[in-house]
Amino acid sequence: MNPKRVYRLMREDNLLCVRRRKFLVTTESNHGRRIYPNLARALVLTGVNQLWIADLTYIRLLEEFVFLAAILDAFSRRVIGWALDRTLDDELTLSALRMAIRRRTPPPGLVHHSDRGSQYASRNYIALLEANRIRISMSRRGNPWDNAACESFMKTLKYEEVYHNEYRDLADARASIGEFLEKVYNEKRLHSALGYVPPAEFEAQLAAQNVEAAARQLSSGVF
Repeated sequence: MNPKRVYRLMREDNLLCVRRRKFLVTTESNHGRRIYPNLARALVLTGVNQLWIADLTYIRLLEEFVFLAAILDAFSRRVIGWALDRTLDDELTLSALRMAIRRRTPPPGLVHHSDRGSQYASRNYIALLEANRIRISMSRRGNPWDNAACESFMKTLKYEEVYHNEYRDLADARASIGEFLEKVYNEKRLHSALGYVPPAEFEAQLAAQNVEAAARQLSSGVF
């Protein structure tokens, strides 16, 4: 039997082992760019587009490493922006941020939280945040808990998608990971923190509740 068929059958039956992968550093916090205080710690979230969280990770292909930048809405846990490419330059995080802004059209006062990595402190990234009146928040030095929710998402991505695949190249990885993020994680994966519904459904329920509340206020004459 062809080895590729064996691999496919084992993958379909969830018989592939999860292998420990080589570690690669993605955060370079020793830079001369401006660092911003942690605003996320004081937030009490009541809805979407109040706090976005961002992070980077690496993904190993057969012959190279590629890098993923992702942005989540902290309230709904939904992935709202992402980018996958071969380099860790500033354009990677900018691409993810542009996607998030295009999809959400954030209101003024939204907080964007990240670690202290140089990509998030770059002049162009900060300028794009400021142009959209987004407040900037960064983790405290040496404190991984400040961005724990986004790091937890990255761990989920690795264990539920990346470690179960052998991507041929960047295009294959981008297609497969994109399918996982948009169709599986956002639309199907249940979250205990969301009442065991996926992020997309949680946001739909929230929107329906807001419409219903507005209709009640209108009918009662309360504005």
